[in-house]
Amino acid sequence: MTTRAIPYAEGATAAPSTTEPRAEAHRATLRGVVWLIVYLFFILAPLFALLLGSLPPARSFWTEFSVAIGYAGLAMMGLQFGLTARFRHVTEPWGEDVIYHFHRQISLVAVALVVAHPIILFVTRPELLVLLNSFTAPWRARFAALSTYSLIALVVMALWRAKLKIRYETWHLTHIVLAVVAVTAGILHMVGWSFYLGDPWKRGLWIALTVSWIGLLAYVRIVKPLVVLRRPYRVSEVRKERGNTWTLVMQPDGHDGFRFRPGQFGWLTVWGSPFKITAHPFSFSSSAAASDGRVEMSIRELGDFTDEIGKVPVGRRVYIDGPYGAFTLGHPADMHVLIAGGVGITPMMSMIRTLADQGDERPVLLLYGSKDWDAITFREELEVLKTRLDLTVVHVLERPPADWKGESGFITVEVLERHMPAPFADHEYFICGPDIMMDAIEGALGKLNVPISKYHSERYSFV
Repeated sequence: MTTRAIPYAEGATAAPSTTEPRAEAHRATLRGVVWLIVYLFFILAPLFALLLGSLPPARSFWTEFSVAIGYAGLAMMGLQFGLTARFRHVTEPWGEDVIYHFHRQISLVAVALVVAHPIILFVTRPELLVLLNSFTAPWRARFAALSTYSLIALVVMALWRAKLKIRYETWHLTHIVLAVVAVTAGILHMVGWSFYLGDPWKRGLWIALTVSWIGLLAYVRIVKPLVVLRRPYRVSEVRKERGNTWTLVMQPDGHDGFRFRPGQFGWLTVWGSPFKITAHPFSFSSSAAASDGRVEMSIRELGDFTDEIGKVPVGRRVYIDGPYGAFTLGHPADMHVLIAGGVGITPMMSMIRTLADQGDERPVLLLYGSKDWDAITFREELEVLKTRLDLTVVHVLERPPADWKGESGFITVEVLERHMPAPFADHEYFICGPDIMMDAIEGALGKLNVPISKYHSERYSFV
């Protein structure tokens, strides 16, 4: 899970009081509930609106049920444009990664509802099977087929993109096109059938909803890029790190930059303008206390776009849309426990650097899982940071050298118990790394009776 963190005052040297952070956390929870109600309203209100005004003749239960779930599924698909619009007020209570994973899961529900709509009709009314013949079917039935097939293709490509060996950029563009086609064709099918849209205001309502959904897409692809275009950055340094990782140091170009909280991330565009169809999300690895607007992103070579990071020339203009994310410091705690695996160290470095720059006196424990000793990104800097902060670093190596005396294998509940002081529930935990590692750590914390509200995870896979 990811819960919203509360920023503390710059320069704090002791644990913050619990009153204000808890009150802010309560407000964040309340905002989350409000947005959930708004989401349900925009799904159900158009459906109930069909029951107002003049009504068509009653039909069988299964016919009416299939139509209802078809409408609900289409409304869910339309709202997907809003979930991916990166509105900070919407994503703040949960975190961007949670919103994106919800977007993916709710898409499966929406597609299931849309597909179930014709299946139920064909089972209960076999005479409608003639509509499957696109050559003889009326145009409104053809739009229904186009919408359904587009949704199925969208889901197949999203779930099996890697197995189908589709480049991320190609998939992203196709994903957007299929979504627009599916929603537009679905609306045309509804308007063409007009069984429940006999009243002009009902047709107008659904057409207005469609325009608003497409408007959200226009905001993401036109308005937001225009804003980002006016606030570019220049690459001032490209630094080689251990573990096939490169750090891009970027300075604001003609503006003051933005302030971020340690652990947050931004969407980076290196090759091209902000109007390019695909940006890539990376955590900030620099200190949030930097006063010159400089930001750093440390990126590991993992294929496709990331393999080109080391080739970025100094002086190149780049664009950053951010900051985003709720995986950040500020919770009331006696100490911070940071658990990182591989490239998951990136947001942790931002946290550690920020705490050091602010002179925070609370202890920090970093449990850092790596493949081997040479692959430990930021290894030397972490040793230096120990002199500026009450920092304990525990390296856990999957393939340790022969003379290794530290922890080996994986981060387990036994490793946690050996290095964390009791009571475990008093600490604040941040977990970032491969999904399988985070699942194991969350299970281990559960065995230690750490409440779910005390640990925060960030999962990077947005697709």
